[in-house]
Amino acid sequence: MPYSSEQAQILTQALPYIQRYSGKTIVIKYGGHAMVDEELKRSVMRDIVLLRCVGMNPILVHGGGPEITEVMKKIGKEPKFVNGLRFTDLETMEIVEMVLSGKTNKSLVSLINQQGGRAVGLSGKDANLIVAEKAESDGDDLGFVGRVKQINPQILEILAREEYIPVISSVAIGPNGESFNMNADDVASALSVAVKAVKLIMMTDVKGIYDDRNDESTLYSLLKIEEVGNMMRSGKIDKGMIPKVKACTDAIIESHKAGRHIETHIINGSEPHALLMEIFTDTGIGTMIEAG
Repeated sequence: MPYSSEQAQILTQALPYIQRYSGKTIVIKYGGHAMVDEELKRSVMRDIVLLRCVGMNPILVHGGGPEITEVMKKIGKEPKFVNGLRFTDLETMEIVEMVLSGKTNKSLVSLINQQGGRAVGLSGKDANLIVAEKAESDGDDLGFVGRVKQINPQILEILAREEYIPVISSVAIGPNGESFNMNADDVASALSVAVKAVKLIMMTDVKGIYDDRNDESTLYSLLKIEEVGNMMRSGKIDKGMIPKVKACTDAIIESHKAGRHIETHIINGSEPHALLMEIFTDTGIGTMIEAG
């Protein structure tokens, strides 16, 4: 088959998905290797601009754990973790905010703008977008680590009307104006519900959910929320996949309570154009989780 015909077939397959999701909001949680590799980063930002160009409203949410750790080590501060969560004292919180809302956020904004998009960088503190309360882990103090208390999406609605692409760092504001370090998966999940998104896409370093993680042929393309619950209880979903799966299931449950349907996805951001392949093809490239 000539290469031009292959391209035409791909575009034809994408058409019904473009029609279905045009005008709809898609929340993308961006992380993993695709956030560290500069060429991959440019490719992902280009794909997000394409989503905006075909009429979708993408919202990008990011963390930046490796970047935070790198800066901490440069100044001689050793990272401390409690039950897998970064203990965030006041000095660490200042570093987190400097890295996430400064360096990391603005580099993503710049890349989107270079690709012809119109990006606006935000943290949860802007317009009280993400209001947090102090979080704990099994009774242990985590310092300035928060959990989502409230989302105020009005600023995102304004940006969507003007066709801007919001890029949101996982820093929130507390009841007394203090900053809180947030889990970006949880932020993306809560935002997807608040903005009535039709999709929540978690970009990470694995292709999705496997029946047997040592056998790539056992990757699930589609799972119902009940099946995911069974896999978590049996231990087939564990370790770093748990917070991502929980973020997906929380978004499904909370959207259902509000009378809405959302599709959630876990994909490998290291795969070129994984975002487009998951949205615009019949089989996708990762695992989609949806309500039963």
